[in-house]
Amino acid sequence: MNNISNIHDCYGCGVCATVCAKQIITIELNGDGFYEPRITDESKCTSCGLCLDVCAYSHDDLSLKDRCIKSYGAWSKDEAVRRKCSSGGVGFELGRTLIGNGYKVCGVMYNAEANRAEHYIATTVEELIPSIGSKYIQSYTVDGFKAIDRKLKYLVTGTPCQIDSFRRYLQKFKKEDNFVLMDFFCHGVPSKLMWDKYVKWAETKVGKLTYVSWRNKFTGWHDSWAMAIDGTEHGKPVNWHESYNLLIRGKKSFLNSRLSQGDMFYRLFLSDACLGKACYEKCKYKYDQSSADIRIGDAWGSHYKEDEKGVSAAIAFTEKGNELLQRCNCELEELPFDVVAEGQMKTCTSISKLHTSIKNALANSATDIQGVYQLVIQEDKRRRNIQRIKHPLRTIKNIIKKLCK
Repeated sequence: MNNISNIHDCYGCGVCATVCAKQIITIELNGDGFYEPRITDESKCTSCGLCLDVCAYSHDDLSLKDRCIKSYGAWSKDEAVRRKCSSGGVGFELGRTLIGNGYKVCGVMYNAEANRAEHYIATTVEELIPSIGSKYIQSYTVDGFKAIDRKLKYLVTGTPCQIDSFRRYLQKFKKEDNFVLMDFFCHGVPSKLMWDKYVKWAETKVGKLTYVSWRNKFTGWHDSWAMAIDGTEHGKPVNWHESYNLLIRGKKSFLNSRLSQGDMFYRLFLSDACLGKACYEKCKYKYDQSSADIRIGDAWGSHYKEDEKGVSAAIAFTEKGNELLQRCNCELEELPFDVVAEGQMKTCTSISKLHTSIKNALANSATDIQGVYQLVIQEDKRRRNIQRIKHPLRTIKNIIKKLCK
């Protein structure tokens, strides 16, 4: 059959399920904790091939052919927005600008009830607020994408692979003019099995989760890799229908954990040992490779190393994207691409020896997040010991420095 039945370990973007006229494609978690398509009734398939046409995983090229790159360091002119958002607040300002011009936004929010990130439709600034901030887990796209009316105008945000597939979908129906597409510098997505174990640990501290935030700048932008979590037993629930001013000012949570303090989620995520197979082998979207109109991220390079308020890297790949950046409520500093993108991954990471042991531990229901985390700690110790043996003189100097202190 001319369909996606033989595609596994893909990007899990869900666009195939969105385009299927027979509604026989679902997106489900596989055994490793990543989304992939399933055909529920092969007998109803007409072999139209649309699911393959829109599938970025099944194509080697990018869907965006004509690109013009303009790169900026950027931040919201609204101090409250800049303070609340992960970097400079450009993503929120783009959404706010387009909503003011009759667009809807298909963004990502965290559904605490389902313990997953989900695409959803925002039609007002208040509804856009749950999309603020990074969500470092794979999002379930299908409900959000299926809610899009191609006759209307939208900003659609997502990972680079999701956006590449979505542009193919728009091209198929000749609807690119109605849409602005935005992606971000993507590190990769970790297994949902890892997130579920982390949630289980967090629930022992706060009860059933009611609120999760992955980033905050209470201690500065450069120390903003933070988990902020509330639950039914500790922490005040968020009412997303409260006023813009109340929500945008930031929220102190009961459970706060940072990468700089050894947070287990971030240590596992950034170990690159629990990412999706496609993130290692089939990612073609690093650095300046994108099918979006605009790419955003943190401007982590040396140019803004003294800034603690947060600066977004904002890259326009189309004239449409550049025009939108120029009229949103942001300060823009045009800089060479390599300056704006300094610190971003240029190639996808390779599968490490640790990957298999992490994968097995995540699949083992008897292993909790602390047990998985210990595998990373042990590997770090092993690498340090190897370096000490390889560089004995440096090791002796470090020991002497510690003794002098």
